[in-house]
Amino acid sequence: MGDRDYPKLKQSSLWSDNNALMMLILLNGLAFVILYFIKSVYSLSRIPEDIFLKNVYSWFTVPADWQKFLYRPWTLLTAPFVQIDFILLLTSLFWLWTFGRIFQDLTGNRRIVPLFIYGGLLGAIVFLITSTLLSRTSIEGSMFNGASVGVVAIAIASTILSPQYRFFPMISGGIPLWVVTMIFILIDLSSLAGNSALVAAHLASGLTGYGFAVSLNRGKDWSESMNQAYEWFVNLFNPAVKQKVKKRVKVEVFYDTKGKSPFKKTSNLTQQRIDDILDKINQKGGYDRLTEEEKDLLRRASEEDI
Repeated sequence: MGDRDYPKLKQSSLWSDNNALMMLILLNGLAFVILYFIKSVYSLSRIPEDIFLKNVYSWFTVPADWQKFLYRPWTLLTAPFVQIDFILLLTSLFWLWTFGRIFQDLTGNRRIVPLFIYGGLLGAIVFLITSTLLSRTSIEGSMFNGASVGVVAIAIASTILSPQYRFFPMISGGIPLWVVTMIFILIDLSSLAGNSALVAAHLASGLTGYGFAVSLNRGKDWSESMNQAYEWFVNLFNPAVKQKVKKRVKVEVFYDTKGKSPFKKTSNLTQQRIDDILDKINQKGGYDRLTEEEKDLLRRASEEDI
């Protein structure tokens, strides 16, 4: 479907435990199923939908009112995952899959969830600030929710990291990623129905994605602190679980006697070595964090079909 400006790497299985993109999609889908089930119970009980929105749904979305928000601060984390409009949910998940595959290919498996959350957090905060500056009548009943705000951050970051990516390269050279991103942004902003606070929130999420990608290119990883906090939290409730310490794999070498320099030291291309490099991409730094030797090994592996 797309043409990369980086080597094609071995992908995680769709349902593998370490597929963070699929986990994001499943979390959004699960939240929808639970909320829609509760909404259906209300409907069968002939309770007006407004009561469901007030008594249930509003406790998971960020309100436009600061006073209400102070009673439900957890909505900063829950809002990007909740949606009860099935069409909007499918649209958001389609774009999440489209840009998430590229982003996860580029940066490994540990950065997509933190970026999604960062985009949602900053978007929610900007939504609250903007709502405070607007008149109460213009924000009455407004709320912040849905995966689309996090997708904006992932879309912008993917475009910054891989500007030469092409969709459908067999058709006149393909469609550049930045064109697809622009189409997505226009559709996304037009769907906000002129709500200034929501527009500002989505633009803030886009800036988050831009800053994340630029910082990553400079060697600073914004996701590391969130990943460390998550691991600490998990281990806090699982004291018996010890951190797995990976052993360093000794690089096997041989002397290449076929080249011009008979004593040139060349890394041995083995499946174990390739697997170690792929693990490094998924867990530590993505393709751009590899050494030139490791990148060369991946290129050789793709040519020799290791």
